[in-house]
Formats: sequence, structure tokens, C-alpha cells
Amino acid sequence: MAAKLIDLSFTLNGRKVKVQIAPDTMLFALLREQGCASVRCACETTNCGLCTVWLDGDPVLSCSVPAARVEGRSITTLEGLKAESEALARAMAAEGAEQCGFCAPGLIMNVLALARAAKEDPSLVATREEVSRQLAGN
Repeated sequence: MAAKLIDLSFTLNGRKVKVQIAPDTMLFALLREQGCASVRCACETTNCGLCTVWLDGDPVLSCSVPAARVEGRSITTLEGLKAESEALARAMAAEGAEQCGFCAPGLIMNVLALARAAKEDPSLVATREEVSRQLAGN
């Protein structure tokens, strides 16, 4: 007997989404089905950071989040941060810090999350060691 589908409503990059999902669907898979090509997964063990998205503004690894947990919540992917991400990619290239196209989305999502947190609370400006620690998964 097939598993019963779950109705799910959430906001994805500013637009309301309503879908039906299997109970075991992971957020990563749901986002890929919604056309978010920037969300990638290489390890499926939360080690690589490629699948980083923002859930209610906080970075999470989408390969470890059951999709059912995003009911009523807001998800942001790199597709929803086009202007910010392009500016960061240009700055990285100018400094010789380019990443491959496969790895870059997760790294950019984490760097933008750090930048937003520091902008909201200037006391959160991190040391070089703290930034290295927070980006170690990428």
C-alpha cells in the first residue's frame, strides 16, 4: 500500500508554494523538484555544505531536513538571492577566491548568512578563525 501524501504549504524565494509530498521526502529533493538547481548534494551526510539553504533566514543543510518540517515556513535558495550572490561572486573572483560552479552555491549561501547576521548585529563580526570554522563544511 502506498504511503499517504502530506499537504505542505511554504514560501520559497518569496512565492507561496503548495505541494503534496511523501512523508519521507527530504527538503533537498523537494527544492530540486521546485526547480532550484543551485541546491546540490554530494554527500547526503551533512558533510559538504553544498545543499545549504536558509530556513526562516538561518542556514540549514537541506539534505538533513525532512520537508514536512517546513510547513508554514520560509525557504531561501541562491535563486532568491540573485543580486547579493552575483555581487559576492564578483568580489570573490576579483580576489582570486573563485570556487567551482558546483561548490559555490553552498559557500555563497553561508557567506551571505554571515554577512546578514553581522549587518543586523555589528557585534557579531567574526574573527578570521570564526569565519573559517563556520565555512569549514564548505
